[in-house]
Amino acid sequence: MADIVGVRFQPAGKVYYFDAAGIPVQVNDYVVVKSIHGHELGRVVITPDQVLFSDITEPLKPVLRKAQPEDIEKAQHQRERAKEALAKCREHVERLNLPMKPISAQYNLDGSHLTIFFSAEKRVDFRDLVRELSRSLKTRVELRQVGARDEAKLIGGLGKCGFPLCCTTFVSEFTPVSIKMAKEQNLALNPMKTSGICGRLLCCLGYEYEQYRAMKEKLPPLRQTVSTPLGNAKVVSCNPLKETVTVELETGVTIELPRSQIDWKEKPTGDKQEKQD
Repeated sequence: MADIVGVRFQPAGKVYYFDAAGIPVQVNDYVVVKSIHGHELGRVVITPDQVLFSDITEPLKPVLRKAQPEDIEKAQHQRERAKEALAKCREHVERLNLPMKPISAQYNLDGSHLTIFFSAEKRVDFRDLVRELSRSLKTRVELRQVGARDEAKLIGGLGKCGFPLCCTTFVSEFTPVSIKMAKEQNLALNPMKTSGICGRLLCCLGYEYEQYRAMKEKLPPLRQTVSTPLGNAKVVSCNPLKETVTVELETGVTIELPRSQIDWKEKPTGDKQEKQD
């Protein structure tokens, strides 16, 4: 069985799997691997004893060696070259009047392949741009269009919480986020509060969604008639975190009570299941 390791090329980037071929590696070791873009430098994040073989879906390329000091130095040099290439790309884009915004550039380890990421509102014919860049930079150039979330991940920044963006620190792959998640957590449906710097719904809306949903299932629905120590009442609101229910008594008085003091008749489980189907 192959010695499979998981490697990342960027912080919080997608994990790619390679065959270590007997090369002893540990987490956080830098390695040189053979990828579709040539030789690249990556960091080991999953060792062979941690690999879930159900995640392996394609033939594996090899780990060539543990990274040497000269490999680290060469990678740093390529990062500096990538900044220059990005600046040159922006010059060409402006001169060609193309409706696109170059965001980031990445060379492989030996500089034979350059990937430039850009954003645009629609598809762009960049064939002339690729030809000019390949000629001036004397390397193979690939342009890759990305969406708003990927643009934020590449650029980085601070979120509304004041911390670095989740997508630049630990979120390696984006999952769907819906406005239903904000509603389930009783958040104000204000785009200024529920949107990230990418303009899309905050990724963190999904972090506690399942917990809120589970907690709310233990509470009565709004406008439900319930029994309390003070008599029958109608549910006005619920607080899942405190596990309390605010009810309006028949006398018109509104009061907040703990879940343990509320009793109501729930619908049979079979009815709920039938409704969901």
